[in-house]
Amino acid sequence: MSRSSTGPPADDDRLRRLLGDPGLGWLVDRARRRMEREQPLSGQVSLSAPTPDQRRSAERLLGRHPGSGRSLTVRLDEVDSVLRRSGVSTGGLAGAVVTLTGPVVPPGPARQAESRAWQVAYAVLDALADEIPALAAWAARLRGDGLIRRLAGTPTAAQALLREVAAALRALPADPPVSLPAFAARVFGSAHALDDGTPSATLTLAGARTLTGFPDGTGAEWRREAWASAGLLRDELSSTVLTLNLRGTPALDWMADVGEPAVLTLRQLVRRPPSGSAPEVRVCENPAVIAAAADAHGPDSRPLVCLQGQPSAAAVALLRHLHEGGATLLYHGDFDWGGLRIASGLLRRVPWRPWRYTAADYRVAAPAGSGGPLLAGPPAEAPWDPDLSRALVELGVRVEEEMLLDVLLSDLV
Repeated sequence: MSRSSTGPPADDDRLRRLLGDPGLGWLVDRARRRMEREQPLSGQVSLSAPTPDQRRSAERLLGRHPGSGRSLTVRLDEVDSVLRRSGVSTGGLAGAVVTLTGPVVPPGPARQAESRAWQVAYAVLDALADEIPALAAWAARLRGDGLIRRLAGTPTAAQALLREVAAALRALPADPPVSLPAFAARVFGSAHALDDGTPSATLTLAGARTLTGFPDGTGAEWRREAWASAGLLRDELSSTVLTLNLRGTPALDWMADVGEPAVLTLRQLVRRPPSGSAPEVRVCENPAVIAAAADAHGPDSRPLVCLQGQPSAAAVALLRHLHEGGATLLYHGDFDWGGLRIASGLLRRVPWRPWRYTAADYRVAAPAGSGGPLLAGPPAEAPWDPDLSRALVELGVRVEEEMLLDVLLSDLV
């Protein structure tokens, strides 16, 4: 019996509520594609970066929690068994797919040839993932979400596009950093190949972020910082970092002599970084800490770097330079979920040790009786001290750096 003639489900309404849930559309689509290719409905299928709705739908289908990793994995054999055992589909998964999506017709010669051509195109991704394992999840996601088909249109165009993107990712992160247009001209043959919105830019930026761990975001500034995290500079002057009492250039030495904050651009840091560093450099999240240190201690303050929120490309470039020069970086940020995410993102890119930024420090700083402003947003992890996340959940209040200026300033002399 062909797959297209499998028996109908025993209960169409239950099937459409269960497997026809929009959150399982990806699963039905994967199963149908296997049937079209005359492949067995066995083994597992995975979805990268699933939404909460997709996780909940899988849980309803399987009757258990499908896990909480970065991807969602479902065994087709298990789905088939659930459908048959419950009586929802006497034809199992194959019959359910036919009911939900229509008859499945095996591919003809032309379609088989096209399928083989797409496999050849995707082989570029497979080779890249084998060479750079950190890109394996990114490559698998591209294979499954249809983005390459939408961007390229044909297997031939996709293969050419992926070869160029793979060549670009093999050269990243760029060290030393280079101009984004110059890099595009060298790799793609056009200085505009990585302009916003081009297929090359879409795929290359996603792969570059996978390599560097740069967080999700939107907007022109976010894209500039994301490119810069991989050493590709779109604008060397807009990305800046705020410092106090760093030395190593004539300008920094002069500012440190008078104890005034200094702003460094990415251009300065790439072309003429500070020539030396102190044994320890403290890092804060908010400019108020640097302003208070300059007011209270002036030229006597210990060196300080301020992220001003999410770390800019300039901030990351400076902190990496300081770390590679032998400085120990000590970090403090806001005690809230946003602060923990900023700190975790920085830790993935530059090693640092906590500066009064542990669970014990939070318990001392949190208002007695939980009288402070309440935490908001989804919880975040604190890899440097897992107890810190649990303490925030327990006490439920946020403590901004500005509330701790006195104790922070005491460490800067």
